[in-house]
Amino acid sequence: MIYLSRYRTPLGTLILGATESKLVLCDWSTRHDSHAFISRIATNLHAAVTDGYNFLIATAEKQLDEYFSGRRRSFDMPLLLSGTPFQESVWHAIATIPYGETTTYSDIAAAIGHPEAVRAVANAIGANRLSIILPCHRVTGCNNPGGYAGGIDIKQGLLLLEKSYNDRDSAE
Repeated sequence: MIYLSRYRTPLGTLILGATESKLVLCDWSTRHDSHAFISRIATNLHAAVTDGYNFLIATAEKQLDEYFSGRRRSFDMPLLLSGTPFQESVWHAIATIPYGETTTYSDIAAAIGHPEAVRAVANAIGANRLSIILPCHRVTGCNNPGGYAGGIDIKQGLLLLEKSYNDRDSAE
């Protein structure tokens, strides 16, 4: 079973989803294909979906509260990734991008040993269903902000949030 719950952030609403043992979804409700996205997750995991709440959703909410208040820079909860080996290599790479920093799609492609696969990296990042937790908002194009499932305004808001807490911490 996958339990789904909505979580309001200062930048918009996230849909959180968890099984009994792992977080499987943390994605913006503004994603244009969110229903299809959730259906794919359920199909991949052979699980039914229902509105609900459990310990992992509560844990995600607590850690997201800490993130949005500047008290958390990384997340610590069990995650269930279900993608191709290539997608998972991209997701592991974006998980290493430090708080408040950005990198490019081409840097990620090079880091995973496929420097020619920039478009495939962008597609894998677009398939990330654990937004913020796996910080795809920290990946940009070489000369542009790149895309973001929550929209460019939310992506820029997340980057500004992280920059403001980094600037505050370095000033102290």
